[in-house]
Amino acid sequence: MGLSVGIIGLPNVGKTTLLNALARTSAEVSNYPFCTKDRNVGVAEVPDERLVRLKEVLKPQSTIPATVTFVDIAGLVKGASRGEGLGNKFLAYVREADALAHVVRCFSDPDVAHVDGSVDPVRDVQVVETELILADLEVAERAVSRREKAARSGDKEAKEELELLRKVVDALGRGEPIRSLELSPEESRALRGFSFLTSKPVIYVANTGEEEPAGGELFERLREAVGEVVPISAKVESEISELDDPEERRAFLEDMGLEESGVERLVRASYKLLGLITFYTTAHGKLRAWPVPEGTTAQEAAGEVHSDMERGFIRAEVVSWEDLVRTGSWAELHRTGKVRSEGRDYQVQDGDVLLFHFRT
Repeated sequence: MGLSVGIIGLPNVGKTTLLNALARTSAEVSNYPFCTKDRNVGVAEVPDERLVRLKEVLKPQSTIPATVTFVDIAGLVKGASRGEGLGNKFLAYVREADALAHVVRCFSDPDVAHVDGSVDPVRDVQVVETELILADLEVAERAVSRREKAARSGDKEAKEELELLRKVVDALGRGEPIRSLELSPEESRALRGFSFLTSKPVIYVANTGEEEPAGGELFERLREAVGEVVPISAKVESEISELDDPEERRAFLEDMGLEESGVERLVRASYKLLGLITFYTTAHGKLRAWPVPEGTTAQEAAGEVHSDMERGFIRAEVVSWEDLVRTGSWAELHRTGKVRSEGRDYQVQDGDVLLFHFRT
């Protein structure tokens, strides 16, 4: 499935409605807790003005945008770390995600039940965060016990890992997520195998009311508590997603007083959260945007296109998307010396257009 963003939160806060809007899917939605008992997966296209410009100039037979995979995970309740509700299944799915979009209800509606009986976005965030911290603490404490035995035998690597795990346990014991720690790249790599829940990057999503899609009082309380928040009315977005005509969608947004949809903002934010950049290929009448982690080499990028390209990699021809839009021709870029030849270790830059040469 590649890199994915797990959509988490309490039951009945709009996670599935949001997924349906993001991926234009039709997973079941109801106004009672635990309607979602298993995970739902959807794929959302990444808004990309560069791809639009390239398409206008190159006029390819087909255009394929970059995408982000979202996983709607069953709602978490207090006690999930001890297996309450759908806790064990919830936590297992969260561990598989690369980043988290924490959806928080920021609207009042007597017809939509709240698992705790009242709407309080700050409390709701704390409930979910506490359960993730408790689950991580249990894993970390077990790991400390195992490493203590190895450390006593004189194992240097075990001693270093034990020290790191004790730092993790101390932070979790204070109620602080692992992502709040200042860790070196080596320490982050050492912890990767534990799949700690609170080490994952997170973005907060305020599910706002239909009357105030840009956010109201509840949204402001949430933002004061956690910092950056993406406001999005899942109900409004689901209505927008049902419109096939781009002009109709644009008119709908204008009527709501919005410059762009909340879905577009969330997809862009999630793309950034995953640490992704985009490169482009233009071969055989097909223009395609490829999402890869920042720091990806040219040879690794070739492997995204086809494994044979990675194995037989020779070199990559590289141009900037701006130069290709301006000239509209690889031949013209070759003539003016704008095409660079890069080897296997070249780190792909956001916006590169690549043509791979490889042995078959």
